[in-house]
Amino acid sequence: MGRKIKDSFLLGLIYLTSFLSVMLLAGILLYVFVRGFPGISRSFLTTVSSARRGTVGIAGNLVNTCYLVVLTLMIAVPIGIGSAIWLNEYAKRSRWIQMIEFATETLAGIPSIVFGLFGMVFFGTTLGLGYSILTGSLTLSLMILPLITRNTQEALRAVPDSYRSGAVGMGAGKWHMIRTILLPAAMPGIATGVLLAVGRIVGESAALLFTAGSGYLLPGHGRGLLHKVRESGGTLAVQLYLSMSRAEYDAAFGIAAVLLCLVLFFHILTRFLSDRMGCL
Repeated sequence: MGRKIKDSFLLGLIYLTSFLSVMLLAGILLYVFVRGFPGISRSFLTTVSSARRGTVGIAGNLVNTCYLVVLTLMIAVPIGIGSAIWLNEYAKRSRWIQMIEFATETLAGIPSIVFGLFGMVFFGTTLGLGYSILTGSLTLSLMILPLITRNTQEALRAVPDSYRSGAVGMGAGKWHMIRTILLPAAMPGIATGVLLAVGRIVGESAALLFTAGSGYLLPGHGRGLLHKVRESGGTLAVQLYLSMSRAEYDAAFGIAAVLLCLVLFFHILTRFLSDRMGCL
């Protein structure tokens, strides 16, 4: 009888904490959307801020954010997933591998401002990339690599060993087994890691102030989209910080609402792509 009461109490406590977590999230989202949506308009999304024209817009910051997300994922995802595959499927357990995994976990806990300082000195100054979207992307790639690598490792470890032995028993090679069996089975976990990485990229501001700068202009005419990666580019999170520092609260909440919608879009896109890849 006493055990039943204890189990019921713990179950009720779990439900209570879950309910409080959901309500807290819903409260934050509701508050941001209620404060932010009145400030969102067509001109807010399609123009840039200009004192001469009297406009307040985030089109440049929106483009910079998309540039940064795509470029960072193009750099970090192949390296992170490849590293996880090697560590989990090819490398033999040794002290060297343990040191690599320890270093990966340590990197995941380093404050972003430290990454920003390193990126500014190494990529910006030593390599001569300056304040640019490319410098910010390379810096953020270092930040999210541990996240993608560790999530991919855990996803691969969750795949039953019977999948591996069954594929090898049927004559499949190691890489063929990984490509056709393990990766599709681990895709939900890998997608979760990529989604968390996207959230960190979109929400990062401290490191980007040191590396990508705060430029808010759209790509110039005649120079092409690729030229933009060598220019300074402030993201939505950076512009949100600058708007709050100037007490432009309406614009700040509008940017926050757009940021949440952007994260939701990338969440849906990541899930869609992972489902499609898992079916291949």
